[in-house]
Amino acid sequence: MSNTYKSAGVDKEEGYKTVDKIKKAVGETHNSRVLNQLGSFGAFYEIGGYKNPVLVSGTDGVGTKLKIALDTKQYDSIGIDCFAMCANDILCHGAKPLFFLDYLACGKLDSEVAAEIVLGMVKACKDNQCALIGGETAEMPGMYEPGDYDVAGFCVGIVEKDQIIDGSAIKAGNKIIALPSSGFHSNGFSLVRKIFPDFEEEFEGKPLYETLLVPTRLYFKDIHKVLEEVNVAGIAHITGGGLYENVPRIIPQGLCASIDASKIRIPNIMLELEKRGGIAREEMFGTFNMGIGMTLVVDAEHAEKILHLLDDAYEIGEITEGSEKIDLKF
Repeated sequence: MSNTYKSAGVDKEEGYKTVDKIKKAVGETHNSRVLNQLGSFGAFYEIGGYKNPVLVSGTDGVGTKLKIALDTKQYDSIGIDCFAMCANDILCHGAKPLFFLDYLACGKLDSEVAAEIVLGMVKACKDNQCALIGGETAEMPGMYEPGDYDVAGFCVGIVEKDQIIDGSAIKAGNKIIALPSSGFHSNGFSLVRKIFPDFEEEFEGKPLYETLLVPTRLYFKDIHKVLEEVNVAGIAHITGGGLYENVPRIIPQGLCASIDASKIRIPNIMLELEKRGGIAREEMFGTFNMGIGMTLVVDAEHAEKILHLLDDAYEIGEITEGSEKIDLKF
């Protein structure tokens, strides 16, 4: 019997089945600026309607949250996570997402699983008015075990050069507004899985995995609703490293984000994790978003308007002068 690619562990037919399962749904994310369909070597996207456009890109993955999804066979939210982690990053600069590409690697491809993951991306792309224009599915026996998957993505957005938000306009007296997260989002799951090894245990009346797998919140509509009404000096996406690592990324030298931790609305699941794991509060804030998915820095005169525009937004601090870029007061 001669050797074949299939005998080495790669089933091309399963890849074709995956494309068949997602092709129609992916096509529904396209608009008139997408100039070709799935199957080309490269994806074409036409840019128009901008005076001095700047492309803003971001790439990210889902991390070990994927392990919970695979163990519980709940695949529908993971694609949303993958898109959100990329798209939320470029939103920090005022960019509108244009198109998204995904990368899916596995040990043995199951077209049903792969399609469900990609269809989550499709759902997220539609919510963000973004086109899913291409991707790659890599079956890699020997690198991954059968049943193992890894998911990553790449998002490109656009913003007028004179409307880029980079934190340089932040000044003392600005207010810091928090936009709540939907949970852990896609960060810190190596610690989450260590403290919560049983994903099936009950938490607040339902299996724990349902709470852990709530997808990363998409902030496109909220952020652009605000940008249409007021000038925003800085936006930080609160991902791995929490407030401690992400807020300072937008704070200019000589200024400090002074945040009152007592105002932060910490989700019950994070309080449970903290208690069960005996984790110090400072460690929690240095690892997880602690209930805040985005922070906006705005002039004091605009703060109330934002709180009115976004029902769940709330104020957590202000910008002061100081050598440390963040001061989290417990």
